Amino acid sequence: MTAPVRFPRFFVTSPAPCPYLPGKTERKVFTELNGPNSDALNDALSRIGFRRSQNVAYRPSCADCRACVSVRVVADEFRPSSSQKRTEKRNKDLVVSECRPWATAEQFALLQRYLSHRHPGGGMAAMDEIDFADMVEHTSVSTVVIEYREPREDGGPGKLVAACLTDRQGDGLSMIYSFYDPETERSGLGNFVILDHIRRAAAEGLPFVYLGYWVEGSERMQYKVRYRPLDKLGPEGWQRMSDEEQDRQIARVVSGAGAAGPAPAGSCKDGSSELTRRVVKV
Repeated sequence: MTAPVRFPRFFVTSPAPCPYLPGKTERKVFTELNGPNSDALNDALSRIGFRRSQNVAYRPSCADCRACVSVRVVADEFRPSSSQKRTEKRNKDLVVSECRPWATAEQFALLQRYLSHRHPGGGMAAMDEIDFADMVEHTSVSTVVIEYREPREDGGPGKLVAACLTDRQGDGLSMIYSFYDPETERSGLGNFVILDHIRRAAAEGLPFVYLGYWVEGSERMQYKVRYRPLDKLGPEGWQRMSDEEQDRQIARVVSGAGAAGPAPAGSCKDGSSELTRRVVKV
């Protein structure tokens, strides 16, 4: 007899300063991803706006704010803009490989450089090698690390310049966390990693690339509106962001308008670095 599938239990974190918008308080609802049905549960939860952090799936559950909006790129309909085409051309020589989710010293050194330049004082800045290994290796779902390296004439592995922890889901690729060399002379590495994921998803027949949360008013999250077409999750389910709305949002990014000021201390790019630690305290 097949054992019944147990419905997951959900919990809520204690209130904490919002990592996106100054003066706001956040809470997250979360559940554990364990057991033989973890992939199926993660797939189902991602479709209703959850993100993964190690063996936890979470989403914002704030009492007075709905600013965090899950977004995903429609991979097979994506058409790069002129600037995105230039980014692809500049970085097309990179050697890209999928690796099993096993943390390396080289990846950690790259992450440290990235954090010190892009998110100094953020929630992930204090990570040590054990924390990084936990982030990469503690997964009960289908996960890979995609590495991007400089080419070498002898064909050997070149310098690691970017990496992304990525979940492979039934309907797409979910970019859990990406980081890159902030000191390289190459430009647009972060964008190139996203463009490569879109290309990979389309080539595999996967409909979407999940980018996490877009937060209107948070400067660090505005890059996500540059990818078309973009679906966003609302009360009525997933809906296409209109060309007019995307044009308006992109114009605000270009002009620098609409930012809500500097992010609070302790914040990070995707707001999940402290989640696993906070779960223990709940």
